[in-house]
Amino acid sequence: MDSGAADEHLVQEAEKMAVALGRMFPGLCEVVLHDLRHPDRSIRAIENNLSGRQVGDPATELGLSRIADPAFPDVVQNYPNRFPDGRPAKSTSIGIKNAEGRYIAALCLNLDVSVLSPVALTLANLVATGSGHGDTPLETLRDRHARELRRAVEEFSAERGAPPRSLSRTDKKALVQQLNRDGYFEPRDAARTIADLLGVSRATVYNYAKPPSDP
Repeated sequence: MDSGAADEHLVQEAEKMAVALGRMFPGLCEVVLHDLRHPDRSIRAIENNLSGRQVGDPATELGLSRIADPAFPDVVQNYPNRFPDGRPAKSTSIGIKNAEGRYIAALCLNLDVSVLSPVALTLANLVATGSGHGDTPLETLRDRHARELRRAVEEFSAERGAPPRSLSRTDKKALVQQLNRDGYFEPRDAARTIADLLGVSRATVYNYAKPPSDP
């Protein structure tokens, strides 16, 4: 296969990716494939069109920079951008080089963050706790012991790289025995709290807490 045919094959493969990515995020992420071999008509494919551009439109400044400089970064990720109508976007551009190290295409993703901004604001308002009382808590919704117990369980789980409910039976048993040794079983509702955190029954918690029997 000559170099021209090899380059065309690479661009065709990239075009498949552009179409698949765009169709995975309809209404949210525009995906554009630029054929940098033809900068004056570089847009080879545009999926989920959010910018109003068309196939056959010219390369952007970033594409021209890649054509001019093979040392230009392969990936320019998560940079701020704007669609022609002013909507904010987050963009990533991935350069595609041929076997000779020359840029022949670029796969660009433009995420419409204006769609996500209201969601982010709603979530921020939902979790906000400011009430004019500074950092002084007015109350605790659970007693101090329960918070400390939960922290001990989470720290143990983090060391093993798994959520508490996903720990192996052996790890759950070791954790319960450690909690017992550390005095977490003293409050009346401790077994229920531990059972809820580990996703087991109270009977299982009490069984795990038993010391190993002597041989």
